[in-house]
Amino acid sequence: MHPVLDDLSRTFVAGTPHMRESGMAITALSTGRGTMVLPARADWVGDPVRQVLHPGVLTVLADSACGLAVGAALDKRVPYATLDLRMDYLRPAGPDHDVHCEAHCYRLTRSVAFARADVWQADRSQPIATAQATFMLSTPGGASPRQAGAAAAASAVPAWQAPADSLPVLPGLAIPYVDYLGIRMAPGGDAPLFRMPYQAKLIGNPNLPALHGGVVAGFAETAALLHLSQALGGAKLPKGIDFSVDYLRAGRPVETFAACELVRVGARVALVQVRCWQSDPATPIIVARGHFLLTAPEGAADAG
Repeated sequence: MHPVLDDLSRTFVAGTPHMRESGMAITALSTGRGTMVLPARADWVGDPVRQVLHPGVLTVLADSACGLAVGAALDKRVPYATLDLRMDYLRPAGPDHDVHCEAHCYRLTRSVAFARADVWQADRSQPIATAQATFMLSTPGGASPRQAGAAAAASAVPAWQAPADSLPVLPGLAIPYVDYLGIRMAPGGDAPLFRMPYQAKLIGNPNLPALHGGVVAGFAETAALLHLSQALGGAKLPKGIDFSVDYLRAGRPVETFAACELVRVGARVALVQVRCWQSDPATPIIVARGHFLLTAPEGAADAG
């Protein structure tokens, strides 16, 4: 095996706490291509009523596999970080099957890498999601984008005070993936404020250290779904159509917050924007947006 591929095979998962804790594994690796599997686990359920996986789980796997493919396209190991990631959700994913993702780094320049991926469960010909991602490569002698972002965030003087209290996001309803991430909601305020406490198992880059980019995206997706669900008051149920994330700064090993804006809520589709930050809302670590299909609850007529 090529030295870079051999190194990736040995260290990519083992050196990443969140991948290791979640049970991810590399199942295939070649130049510019990588396939990973996420074992079935009750923690990944996002809709306990319909028994559907949380879309954030698919985002974490796709981000990881795309990063693997970029590493497999390089002639030598250099730091790189996700610039943006888009997920398109094609079919619901059930909790009883492992999730697989094959990624291909189809274009590599001196500074930027482009990757795309397919996500599936039992049938490779029936993908449940597709992903498109862009990565920034470090320049010789310079810091990686995540290192620069972490340094800037660490030196900033916080201008915002986090609320002291927190409440369950949906009292009386246990959502496994929400519980896995530890997501809570701050009481009061004009709009919901969601918070995700730091846990060592969420680290994606132990060298900075920094949160796994897919985890932060999954938190943002959760905030969008919860905010929209609360706004709809049970009249409609949101299901993800697509979700796009722009990464601005490294997610440091501290609590992370999210707030959403309902850009448009129509009869059948809603558009939600999300900002996630740590020390100050004015310095977000990601911004994201997603479209959600609005469906009638089981047993009710679809008003759309």
